Amino acid sequence: LAPMLRQLFQGGAGGSRYAGHVPTTLLEKALLGSTSAVRALANPREAHLVGVVGETTGARALCKLLHRMERNPVGRAILQDRPLITSETLPMSSLRAMPAGSLGAAYGRFLERHGFDPDGRSPVRFVDDLDLAYVMLRYRQVHDLWHVIHDLPPTFMGEVALKWLEAAQTGLPMCALGALSGGVRLKPGQRSAIARHVLPWAARHALHGPDLMSVYYEHELQ
Repeated sequence: LAPMLRQLFQGGAGGSRYAGHVPTTLLEKALLGSTSAVRALANPREAHLVGVVGETTGARALCKLLHRMERNPVGRAILQDRPLITSETLPMSSLRAMPAGSLGAAYGRFLERHGFDPDGRSPVRFVDDLDLAYVMLRYRQVHDLWHVIHDLPPTFMGEVALKWLEAAQTGLPMCALGALSGGVRLKPGQRSAIARHVLPWAARHALHGPDLMSVYYEHELQ
């Protein structure tokens, strides 16, 4: 019992392990995750709350994602290089200059059309392991690319559909939470479409589609 209590009250605490890291114990993570989940259910558009839930509840899923990427040659290259998707690494001028019909050009149009900024993604703070923190950051930074690849607009319906795909692809509990909390706000016909089309599509993609976390998108833009 004593080791379990020490892990609960001390596990994860200690010094900062990377820029912006906030060391927290398991108990603190549980409190942060539960309170953020309640607030996110009330307002699923509060992305930072959903992010906190992901960081405080996703350790097991992140470990599985890391190991899956390590087994994939492209995934290993991503983990080694640790590329970042920011306005500095992918400036809008470069995206605009990419060939018509390319992923990069479509991604640039998506960002401009919806007023999105790749620098707007919340930094990772509550994941204690540096490698797992990068996996979480990578997941966040490729989110808009997944919108583009699957032709899903950033509407409530589009976000719910993508969240189900993310839940199937990543296993992160917060993806399922986001899909469920957003789904209850859809109209009955939209919820029916999610059940009849989106859920089977997400399941098929997870079972038979490519590992979206092991795609080096920076090499596929043109």
